[in-house]
Amino acid sequence: MSYDAVKPLDGVVMGVNYGFDKLRFLAPVPAGSRVRGRFKLLSAEDKGGGRWLIKQELTVEIEGAEKPALIAEWLGMQVVG
Repeated sequence: MSYDAVKPLDGVVMGVNYGFDKLRFLAPVPAGSRVRGRFKLLSAEDKGGGRWLIKQELTVEIEGAEKPALIAEWLGMQVVG
């Protein structure tokens, strides 16, 4: 989902999934349901050496449902070369 929604930093040569903070599963996703991911940039922290720690808020919504399936803070390291 994120490849379609979030553009990486210019010149990125590598990305590493650092995992999730504050991951909350709020509702089950019924089989065959359509889902949508919403991404919001929370921070981009320069770690030196061309490394950037990116924190995004991720919300996965279920079509026609009142509550989202999950809300999380997703961490990723991008290395610019």
